[in-house]
Amino acid sequence: MNAIALLFFVGVILLAAEVFVPGGILGIIGGLAMAAGCGVAFAKLGVTGGSVATVAASLLLGLTVYIELILLPKTRLGKSMIVQTSVDGTSQPPVAAAAIIGKSAEAETALMPTGFVLVEGRRYEAFCPAGHVAKGAALRVTGLDNFRLIVIKT
Repeated sequence: MNAIALLFFVGVILLAAEVFVPGGILGIIGGLAMAAGCGVAFAKLGVTGGSVATVAASLLLGLTVYIELILLPKTRLGKSMIVQTSVDGTSQPPVAAAAIIGKSAEAETALMPTGFVLVEGRRYEAFCPAGHVAKGAALRVTGLDNFRLIVIKT
């Protein structure tokens, strides 16, 4: 009986430590310790005792997860571990879609079907649904697709 309780205790402690030491190793070892505790319970106490130990292990695991995910974030320690701010920066300048759509463009590189175009002297990545467009071809901006312009031949 002591071995079962010890394996459950070690398993729960290792699973709880996984929150503070990421990487998965402690969680795997903790899960294996709890499974070993259930196995020992089935071997020593039979089916009834093993079933009771498995239910107890599940409840203990559920309580641990509840404490870690619900209660801990509300504490001072939990708040210090959670990132509270967000980054509002962007990696590329925003494209003013309304100002660019309908403008003339020139293929700075060959578009096969993507490449770079110049619109009013600024370089943008572009996509041409028609396929290949030669360098220097006259184009028109028809839309915006994520981070690139959609252009057609004029």
